[in-house]
Amino acid sequence: MSQQPRNLLVPFRRDRKRDFAVGSGAELLASKVRQVLLTEGATPHSTGELPWRTGFGAGLSRLRHQRNDTVLAELARVYVRDALARWLPGVQLVRISVEQEAATLTLRVRVREGDTTADFEAPLPG
Repeated sequence: MSQQPRNLLVPFRRDRKRDFAVGSGAELLASKVRQVLLTEGATPHSTGELPWRTGFGAGLSRLRHQRNDTVLAELARVYVRDALARWLPGVQLVRISVEQEAATLTLRVRVREGDTTADFEAPLPG
């Protein structure tokens, strides 16, 4: 029986042994997706959040303070699809839904990597 790979979970947090928490399976997959989608990559209006890899991320902040309509929802889908394809090429985007409520856009993403499926939710306040 092969053991699932384990790695650090983001955002970083401590476990009960006062070490950084690690995970595997769906927990690790969701952590990797969260890291990509919620990191601000370089855009025409920003230099990126990580100085050593400015392009890393999805640039979802570009969606903030925009008109909350169907065009915005489609842009969110495109940004998520492109970021996952670029930064997590082994991860398959299964489903993305975009829910709009008042000024908040919530992305619900389901991904698969091998036999592991994970769900991720990201509210983007306007």
